[in-house]
Amino acid sequence: MVRSRILIRDRLNWRSMDAIAGLLDGAQHDPVVAQAVRLLQESPAETWTVGALASQARVSRATLARRFAEVVGQPPMEFLTQWRLTLAADLLLDPRETVASVARTVGYGSPYALSAAFKRVRGISPHQHRTAQRRAASA
Repeated sequence: MVRSRILIRDRLNWRSMDAIAGLLDGAQHDPVVAQAVRLLQESPAETWTVGALASQARVSRATLARRFAEVVGQPPMEFLTQWRLTLAADLLLDPRETVASVARTVGYGSPYALSAAFKRVRGISPHQHRTAQRRAASA
């Protein structure tokens, strides 16, 4: 867990932060939501549920779900999926990383689970993302 936190912090592309920043404008004004966002960002590989997150934030599941959606604009688990895939997209740019290693780092149980989520949300596979980004970088 500590290794993955360090890896993510060291390798996170600042474009990813920009992509997520718009979702978080109001989070700093709600301490419960701010704590939940921090937990999700610091430990994306954790097996999070709304209940576990609410317990850490010391509020009920319903309260967390309502406040999180109001402030961030999406439910906590949807935010977590977006965050994991944003991290994965950046980690995939490193040719030393495999889809399996990225999946473990960001909290997916298998490379297949990451690939399915990546394609469902982003419309392309991790391999297609990696190839497109390499082409763009060399152009």
